[in-house]
Amino acid sequence: MKNTLLKAIKEAGKIASEGFSKEKKFEYKGSIDLVTEYDLACEKKIIEIIKKKFPEHDILTEETKQKDLHSEYKWIIDPIDGTTNFFHGHPFYCVSIGVEYKKEIIMGAVYAPYLNELFFAEKNKGAYLNNKLIKVSQIKTLKASLLSTGFPYDIATSKDNNINYFLAFVKEVQAIRRDGAAALDLCYVACGRFDGFWELKLHPWDMAAGSLIVKEAGGRISNFNTEELDIYTRDVIAANVFIYDEMKKIIMARG
Repeated sequence: MKNTLLKAIKEAGKIASEGFSKEKKFEYKGSIDLVTEYDLACEKKIIEIIKKKFPEHDILTEETKQKDLHSEYKWIIDPIDGTTNFFHGHPFYCVSIGVEYKKEIIMGAVYAPYLNELFFAEKNKGAYLNNKLIKVSQIKTLKASLLSTGFPYDIATSKDNNINYFLAFVKEVQAIRRDGAAALDLCYVACGRFDGFWELKLHPWDMAAGSLIVKEAGGRISNFNTEELDIYTRDVIAANVFIYDEMKKIIMARG
């Protein structure tokens, strides 16, 4: 399963890399939410590789609906996370694949091809960046922390748009970044580049792989209103063990 996962994510990464600097065909899924030909090509390649080895497994992916096979295994795929970045030639994008078994994520990988960084984790076996063990940061206070977040595509039309949380946090931390690829943001928490991350209106494919990578790197991760993470609930807080409670308190106060 690990070999299949790594083969699929690397092959998709090659496709994305080949298209990164080219003019791209695209269409809009919403007012500003787009999909390119490379999202679809990456997704097709990943599914092809998985189905060849595990035809009985279920697949949940961003761009195309797959038949429900009622398997205990489910592969959760974001063929290109950060499509807007990818489309505009900004290198912060990735391919993300998580494997769920009996409703629990047991394996995940996130590959940023432009940066040549492959994050990987398997349940109870640690988290790795390019085969080197990673851990969350040791920043002990929110005031000294670098956080990351993102804003939903319906920011212009919905009041539930993260601006209230952003305004609360920006006064309490060293800085906040908005990079546009949630799966990579989670991995950056896992390897200590960010001390914490929060976002809302996400999807399972945004969180599946990255959530396990954070856990295996020693971080804490949950939904806004829970102590554990359900990737099918659409919000997330991830942080090192020192600032998680402070972040949670601010989220709860503004929720």
